[in-house]
Amino acid sequence: MVTEKILTPEPENPVILASGIMGTTGSSLTRMVDNGAGAVVTKSIGPVPKKGHPNPTMVELENGFLNAMGLPNPSYSDFLQELETVKVNTSVPVIASIFAGDLEGFVEVAEGLSSANPDGFELNVSCPHAEGYGATIGCDSCLVEGITSSVCDAVDVPVWVKLTPNVTDIVEIGKAAQRGGADAVVAINTVRGMSIDINTGYPILGNRYGGLSGQAIRPIAVKCVYDLYASLEIPVIGVGGISSWQDAVEMVMAGASAVQVGSAVSQSLEVFNSISSGIENYLYSNEYSDIDEIIGLAHKMD
Repeated sequence: MVTEKILTPEPENPVILASGIMGTTGSSLTRMVDNGAGAVVTKSIGPVPKKGHPNPTMVELENGFLNAMGLPNPSYSDFLQELETVKVNTSVPVIASIFAGDLEGFVEVAEGLSSANPDGFELNVSCPHAEGYGATIGCDSCLVEGITSSVCDAVDVPVWVKLTPNVTDIVEIGKAAQRGGADAVVAINTVRGMSIDINTGYPILGNRYGGLSGQAIRPIAVKCVYDLYASLEIPVIGVGGISSWQDAVEMVMAGASAVQVGSAVSQSLEVFNSISSGIENYLYSNEYSDIDEIIGLAHKMD
């Protein structure tokens, strides 16, 4: 079954809370599970406290959101209690998203959070608006391979690598993660974008530019997942603009073994149940016995 291949619990529900959305506290993560998430990914946590970028950090557009949060977080030592809280209160997989500026930092955070027994780690090498972190690292295949390998050696749970679309060839980076021992790749993080106030001439975001999420990037995510599935031997988890069961089915047919939902949570917490039940009804109506039967189906049509 779909998530069983990656983490084992809740194989019937492939709908996961994406990192960065309602993932800062144990209570908010628990709330996502109570509303139907089959697994949750925490806010990205780093080695030291980080304030992030100045306001405004988010703007809603007609087809998505632009955000430049700048990876604000309390540091892994102060996040341990929140991670322990959600682990105690839920039975679904809890994935710790982590970031750092170098290999040693990633290992430090992974080892530091391991005492809270997360079910896996998601390596954020893809945030597009935090200088020295995220996509700064994720554009370099050698760095991605080295960091992935080091974290995999340091922990005994699955390791996912979240990829940036802001590269020339995402497959090259995906292969680097695979060589490093990743159990799965997550595609994609936000796409670099910018919005300017025409009344003042100033960029709207405090950081000037940020990452575009929401429905506008779904076709980009689908293409990235499609390409990665064709080239990798490890599972691909699809994320980017998914707000309905139809979006999720499309992503699975492109090659995703599971999907993550982020921006759509802002519209309704019912999105998890709506997507998971919609997928189940679709499979039944089309006489598929299991979601595995439609993973990568678009490739079989070639």
